[in-house]
This record gives sequence, structure tokens and C-alpha cells, in this order.
Amino acid sequence: MIGLSGIGKTRLGAEAVRGMEHVMVAGTPGARSIPLAAFAHLLPDTISLHQAAKALRAVRVLVVDDAHLLDDASATLVHHLAVHGRTRLLVLARPDGGAPEAVSRLWTGDLLPRLTLGPLPRETWTRLIEAELGGHVEALTAGRLHRACQGDLRLLRELVDAVRASGRLTREAGPWTWRGPVPITSRVGELAEATIGDVDAEEREAMELLAFGEPLEAAALPGAVLERLETRRLVDVDERSAARLVHPLHGPVLRARAGRLRADRLRRTDRDLAAALASECGELLERSISGDVREIPAGVGERLVEEDAGWDELSMPEFCACRARLARLRGEIRDALSWSREGLRRRADHSACLAELAHAAAYLGDLATARRALTGVSASSPARTWLLAAEGNIGGALRSLTEGSLFAPHDVFASHDAVRLGAPTLVADRLGRWPGDLASLLTTHATALISRDGQVLDRVANRLEQRGLLLHAAEASAQAAMIHRDHRAARTSRNRASTLARRCQGARTPVLVDATLGELTPRQRQIVGLAATGLTNRQIAEQLTLSIRTVANHLYGAYERLGSGDRTGLGSLF
Repeated sequence: MIGLSGIGKTRLGAEAVRGMEHVMVAGTPGARSIPLAAFAHLLPDTISLHQAAKALRAVRVLVVDDAHLLDDASATLVHHLAVHGRTRLLVLARPDGGAPEAVSRLWTGDLLPRLTLGPLPRETWTRLIEAELGGHVEALTAGRLHRACQGDLRLLRELVDAVRASGRLTREAGPWTWRGPVPITSRVGELAEATIGDVDAEEREAMELLAFGEPLEAAALPGAVLERLETRRLVDVDERSAARLVHPLHGPVLRARAGRLRADRLRRTDRDLAAALASECGELLERSISGDVREIPAGVGERLVEEDAGWDELSMPEFCACRARLARLRGEIRDALSWSREGLRRRADHSACLAELAHAAAYLGDLATARRALTGVSASSPARTWLLAAEGNIGGALRSLTEGSLFAPHDVFASHDAVRLGAPTLVADRLGRWPGDLASLLTTHATALISRDGQVLDRVANRLEQRGLLLHAAEASAQAAMIHRDHRAARTSRNRASTLARRCQGARTPVLVDATLGELTPRQRQIVGLAATGLTNRQIAEQLTLSIRTVANHLYGAYERLGSGDRTGLGSLF
């Protein structure tokens, strides 16, 4: 089994052999020069390899932990047992090289199946943190912990304990929230420094420059040093030649380790901060216009938000609004909610942040939040369209599009909203007149929906996913599932839509609801959608101008079709 340090290999290996009679050995850094050091507790002081293999003949299950740290003799013995013995082996190692050749050949020679243990996905990671803290965790806080720990569960425990002890982890009538610098305790620093490894003075100097000023132009750093750091995956250089530290904790650790005078010399000036923020806002806007949102590298703005700094920077609310928009396009809906709220902490009437808050809340079915936010937003905002859609008023949502945001000259996504709401004929010609690859893809989406071509919709979903537009991809797959005549193709598209939607942090747009609740009538879907947001029968009746009895009858019919007994089961269906 291959996996990074701290990811849970040892624990998973122990669980795999629980209840079995087994023997465990482990490699250690200090014993790599001692022959058969890993087997010292099982073998006599002086013994040949052949004798060692005979002595272990009775072992039925052997677990080898940290196999990349084995001495050469122990590694050869493990390889011998895999080839000639009857022993069953579970070998745990890191993937980043340095293992003895005999260990590497266990997998390259097909002696053992290679199982790669990846880090927990963010959704599972968030549930783990919430179980530890005993309550809901704000999206930006969960994302920050996820990035900072890079899948290392040991580091997660230490970091959560350190943040909690610092008093920066707060919960005031809402989710757990962490703002402020990373508390570098001795244990957190030790674990983070271990991921840096041995670097020379020049390499550490370059990393410190990045810690205080990233992103930096690659040309500002010594070329040979930068190449070495990039090769070791300590520094990343993007297509714009901007250099950043790869591990999110390296910056805080290096800043904490620097003395006061050194920190003053390396820290950005206020003018540098303002210029960096302006540049980042421009880059975020460019990414949102191009529709290529696959990765959003962390920069100055994100660090200022996380550390609860930058209150004097006038462009911080605008940065938060841009960051919320990209999060929404990526399908990170709760992240978008948190980013817009962060901007509103800094300026309560910021219209772009209010619009993003309303948009994300509408996607989540949080109608009250969306309505409050829209009081400070122009009537033509696309967020108003999605609030109407969340209320079940698709006709009103489409009218909102044609009256305002549909003709926004800078936003092709506003026109594409009509396709997502099931009215592609309304905008197909207009989309076709937009320049660029994104507009071409969105036009293909519209024409495939008009011609009811499920296969083309599946290909559109693939291309949208490749661009990082996960919610749009989930909706295209859901539309394909409802169009396919072949049951197998429909099931494949529906499963893919479900998989993508689960990564969208609770988004429940009309097409996803329709795909989930396809057996219901349009009126039943509308009423069930409102009931799932927490509205009572009376509130639904008032909103839709129906009698309370009619609402109750529609809900009863929906419960029968869905196999759900009451409102408590509706939320999970979305």
C-alpha cells in the first residue's frame, strides 16, 4: 500500500489484520545501515539471509511498515519472502522515492498488487473535522484545514488542537470559524518542517522570500535554486512564471522561524500589497470570463482573509466578491457563501458581495438569506433569476433573464442560465454570436438540448468538468439522463450527475431536482422543493396562491411516489 506520511497507512494496515495472527516489522531512518535491523526482534544477532528466511517460514502474515526506510538486507529478505515463501505480505511505503530497489520491485515486478491510498476528499475531511468539533464547520475554515494538512491526519489533529488552544476557533450562534495566523506550536512546526526536509542555505533563503512575498516572479529568485526546489516539489511555478510554495504550512512556519529584523526586511510593503491585490482581482476576473476555473492558486488576498488581516486594503471586498464568483462557478457553493460573507464583514453594503451571497443562497435553497441580500442588489442581477427559480417560479426566472441580465455584455454565463433552466431556444442564437471557446461550448449545450441529443450532452458535461465548471457539468449530465432513450446510457448519465452534484456542496438547482424527483409532476416537484427548504404547508400555500388542503394533497402524493413518510426525508433527496 502506497501513501503519503500521516495519511493513515499504518492505521489502515492494523485494521486490515485485526483478529489475524500476524507479525509486524518497520523501517526506521537511523537503522538503514544496520543489516536486518527491521527484523532484529525476530532473529538472532548473527544470521545469514538464507537462515533468516527459514526462521520466518512459519509466519503466515507479515506487515512491513515504512518499507521505504528498510535497510538493504531487510528489504532483500522481504522480497525473498514474496518470491519464495508462503507468507502473505502487507507492505506500507511512501510514494516519493528513496525505497530500496528490492522494495520497489515488489510492485514493478508484479509480486504484490499496488494499492494507492489517496488523501480523504474534502467532503469526508469536513465530516471528520465536524465530528471532532461537535458541530458544523464554516466552508472556508474546512477548506483551510484541508489545504494546510495536505491529507496528513496527524497534522490535522495537532493543528485543530493548536487553533483551539489559541482561542481563534470561534462559534458564535453559527458554524465553527477560524480566522487569524496559523499557530505554530512545537509539534505543528516539527511536522511541517519534516515535509521540507534538508535544504541548503540558498534554498531556504529562496523559500523565505516566497513565504513573505508569494507569489513572486520566477526571475526574482536564483534560477538554479528555483529549479532544485521545483524538482523537489517544494515550489511551484505556474504558466505565468509566478512562483509559490507548494505546501500551505511552509509559509507560516518559515515566517514564524524568522527573526524580527529578517521578517521586517522580507515583508511586503503596503504598496506591494495593494498592487498584488489588484493583480489578483484582475486574474480572478479573467478566469471567470474565460470559464477556465480548474485551479485557483492561493495568493495575497486569500492569506489576508485567512489571517483576518488587510482591513485597510480598500480592494479586499472586491477580491472576496471575485473569489466568491469563482467558487460558485466551480460548484463550491458553500465556499461562495463564505467568501461573500467575508467581503460583507469588511463592507456591509458591497453590492457584488451581496449579489454573490444571494446567488449562492438561492442555489442552496436558503430563500430567506437570498431575499435579504437582494435588497441591496440591482434588479437585473442573475441572482434574482436564481431566487425565482429556487422558489419554483421558472417562468418568472426566465422573464427576469430576458428583462435584464440576459443582455449583460460581459457575462456569457448569464445568457447560459436560460439553458440551465430548460429554455435553450431563448438564447441559442445569441450564444452562437459570442466569441471564444467557452461560448462555443455553451452554444453546443443549448443546441444539444434543443435537438435532444443525449450523447452530445454527455460530451458537453465532460468538457465542462474539464474546465472546472462542476455544477454546470452535473446539470448537463442530468439533462442527458432525462433525454437518453437507452436505459443503460440514462443510468450512466444519472450516476455521473449524482457524483458531480455531491461535489457541489449541497447545490440543488431545478435541473438537479428534476433529475432526482423525476417521477413527480411539475407541481409536486415545486411543492416538495419548497417543503425541503423548511416552509410549512401554510407558507407554501400563501406563496403559490393555493389552499392548504391542495398543498397537503400534493405532498401526500409525492410521499407515496418517493417512498418518504414525511418532511424529514426530503432534504436528503436533494
